[in-house]
Amino acid sequence: MTATRTGGQILADALLLNDVSRAFCVPGESYLALLDALYDSPIKVTTFRQEGGAAMAADAWGKMTGRPGIVMATRGPGATNASAGLHVARQDSTPMILLLGQVARHMREREAFQEINIKAFFGEVAKWVAEIDRAERIPEFISRAFHEATSGRPGPVVLGLPEDMLRDTVAVADTRPWVQVETYPGLTQMAQLQKMLWAAKRPLVILGGTRWSDNAVAGMRRFAERFDLPIACSFRRQALFDNDHRNYAGDFGLGFNPALAKQLKDADLLLLVGGRMSEMPSGGYGHIAIPEPDQRLVHVHPGAEELGRVYHPTLAIHASPAAFVAALEGLEPPPSGIAWAAQTRAAREAFEGWTAPVTNAGPVQLSEIIAWLRERLPDDATITNGAGNYSGWLHRFFRYRRFGTQLAPTSGSMGYGMPAAIAAKLAHPERIAVAFAGDGCFQMTSQEFATAVQEKAAIVVVVVNNGIHGTIRMHQERDYPNRHIATDLVDPDFAALARAYGGHGETVARTEDFAPAFEAALASGKPSIIDLKFDPEAITPSRTMSEIRGSGKR
Repeated sequence: MTATRTGGQILADALLLNDVSRAFCVPGESYLALLDALYDSPIKVTTFRQEGGAAMAADAWGKMTGRPGIVMATRGPGATNASAGLHVARQDSTPMILLLGQVARHMREREAFQEINIKAFFGEVAKWVAEIDRAERIPEFISRAFHEATSGRPGPVVLGLPEDMLRDTVAVADTRPWVQVETYPGLTQMAQLQKMLWAAKRPLVILGGTRWSDNAVAGMRRFAERFDLPIACSFRRQALFDNDHRNYAGDFGLGFNPALAKQLKDADLLLLVGGRMSEMPSGGYGHIAIPEPDQRLVHVHPGAEELGRVYHPTLAIHASPAAFVAALEGLEPPPSGIAWAAQTRAAREAFEGWTAPVTNAGPVQLSEIIAWLRERLPDDATITNGAGNYSGWLHRFFRYRRFGTQLAPTSGSMGYGMPAAIAAKLAHPERIAVAFAGDGCFQMTSQEFATAVQEKAAIVVVVVNNGIHGTIRMHQERDYPNRHIATDLVDPDFAALARAYGGHGETVARTEDFAPAFEAALASGKPSIIDLKFDPEAITPSRTMSEIRGSGKR
């Protein structure tokens, strides 16, 4: 049906047609016509304090739903602020659409107020950047944006919206809604994989990337059980396999288990599904030879451009994880029996030992706290974090049991945890959402605690507060011992800050005080901050700052 509407109304209708239920934004005068159109729409609009936080929340929404997270911002400063979240979506392969207000069309190329060349600025981080020049083309552009953001290797799309275009009134028909297109493996490829599995003695499966679903995760579990395979997850993708399962061997993340690294190097067959095995999970590209791996590599990825980009696979399979896992149902275990069963059990034992709590410097034992949380929290609780050494404790000692319960940036972006937790709580109000952040990480987006209060999103933020930029200080002390500069932090009273915003605040200086503080935070029914005082000497779970100091000096 063709209807006469403003550009803003056409765009709002197109979003609704594509099943958008929530958008994140910082308002701007350049796209007021779109905001006005959303006034009467069932689409909920969540206002953030800074565009970077809004874009990170949209990234988290895309991770949780598999559908593009929608973020709206104004031109110039709004665009540049939002770019932090766009970079996360790019490196994390997350579907996202940034709708960006722009100067009026007759002002372009004059460096008008807040004008920015979005194609030049976002060309490096976005899959597609375009400006909608005529209102009647909005359905076309939105349709392409949803397909671009979700096809192959997902990622962010940027659409510029000239403010006068959004006010134009035109008659145009809507398009059909976007539908996810899956890419399936060929029968010949699956037959070859069958032969490679039958010939293997020391296989290892590594799961990563996006384009997964509950069904795909369940199918991978069945495959692992039928073949009794050791399953590992890539950096910050631990929720792709139940960490309590007997076949789970651990993750390739920050400071991963040396036993798992050895298993990777010793493997005669690697099955990498969905991931890229980039710098972090590959140990700085040191554990898999480039371009020819020592292991026989089967690489499964939804983006054809990623196959052979870094590693030359023995078998490249261009398929989405969901489609590939469905095809695995047709494979049969080796007729002569499982040759690697003992290896799978040994991998699990090594994981159990690696994740047992350890002792760190100071009165707050972080591994004990996280071990308590892994027992206390229900399986559907969402755990989020940003970047920093504190996350090494979280990833090592927590256990993710359900798909979609881990929201963390593989891009290593500080400030991600709290916006992601807000998105998680808004998506699933009935579930617990816990954000971990260092004191430096938290203050990158600390103003978004006001967003949580405004939205009544009762998240719990655990600030691991050691008074320094811990990761940078660690590298500084390693390479330039006793010459630290620019890494000290003077912090506020984070518990008092929570109360000032209208939330709940707790301060914890001893391990035994954490459990009652956490229970009080949940019981408050408010967004909460737990200020966890942490000894800066405890810089990693396995080494102190003193042990690291000077170790990298030549």
